[in-house]
Parts: sequence; C-alpha cells; structure tokens
Amino acid sequence: DLFWVAILMIVCSFMGLPWYVAATVISIAHIDSLKMETETSAPGEQPKFLGVREQRVTGVIVFILTGVSVFMAPILKFIPMPVLYGVFLYMGVASLNGVQFMDRLKLLLMPLKHQPDFIYLRHVPLRRVHLFTFLQVVCLALLWILKSTVAAIIFPVMILALVAVRKAMDYLFSQHDLSFLDDVIPEKDKKKKEDEKKKKKKK
Repeated sequence: DLFWVAILMIVCSFMGLPWYVAATVISIAHIDSLKMETETSAPGEQPKFLGVREQRVTGVIVFILTGVSVFMAPILKFIPMPVLYGVFLYMGVASLNGVQFMDRLKLLLMPLKHQPDFIYLRHVPLRRVHLFTFLQVVCLALLWILKSTVAAIIFPVMILALVAVRKAMDYLFSQHDLSFLDDVIPEKDKKKKEDEKKKKKKK
C-alpha cells in the first residue's frame, strides 16, 4: 500500500495535484478489523494472533464511498459534527491498544506487583523504562505546544529533529536497553522466542 502511495505522489507531482499521505489511524483500524485470532483460549489468556486477511475489497469500497460522498453533501450536512468527532476519537483511541508507549505510560501509575509480564521488563530496569518514557512524553509535549503556536509552520522540521533526539538516546541508554524499548521487532515475537527458549531449557 505504501508503495502505491509513493507512486501516486509522483503522479500527483507531475499533474500539479496536492500530495497526500497514508492515513495512519484509519489504516491501523482497518488492519485491526481484518486480523484473525483463535476462537478459543484458556481463561486469562489473550487469543492467539493468526494473521491478517489480505484483500482489497474493503479498501476499494471505502474509496468508492469517499468519492460518492462528494455528491451526497446535501444529505451528509445533517450529520452532527460531534458524531464525526466521536468516530475519529474512537478510531484514534482504539489504535493505541498494544502500543508500547501507552503500556509504559500505564506502568508509571501501576504498582509493581500488578505489572504485566512485558518482555522489556524482564531485561531493562524499571527506572530506565520510566526514564525512556519520560523523555518521549517531553518530546510529545514539545511537539504539541509547537503545533499550537504560530511556529507550527516548522512542525515538519521538528519531526525531523526527532531523529537527532533518537540518536542522542544512544548516549543515555545501552544498545541492549534500546533493543527492547525501541526496536522494529514486535514485542510479542520477542516474548514468544524467549518463552520457547525457556521451554527448551526445561526439557
């Protein structure tokens, strides 16, 4: 999908049309609705993720309805704005489920004995986890404040500056810590591999 977004951006450039980007929240909500899980699971256990239904039907239907909505403006204007805001709010909040940053924010207010068995808590000291979370919160707050002022025009530049902030993290955290707190490999895959290793050792 991102490949076609890149191709169409080139087409838009030649035709003088405005650029567009992939809608992250909507895309995540779409993928979440297509994921497959086990129908039965042991009490207290999360259903096992089986994969995502790969198809193009829903995407095509969404874009067709988006195009048709232009001609339905006289009808759509009767939908109250709070309803639309509620839909976007729901999609935004629902897409936060399973995001490590949100899980680490909850840990700040969670007693030690009630903390879930996250893979990074097995390998990284809790204080280091909280420090990493605090730095991310500071960066997010600065971006939010900047976006709300007249300096919002340099917002893309500040997003780019986060690359330098991430590079500076190498001097505050070890590569071992960063491999669990900020890695491209999903946490569930790491946890699965580690649990399998433990089972083999027990055997």
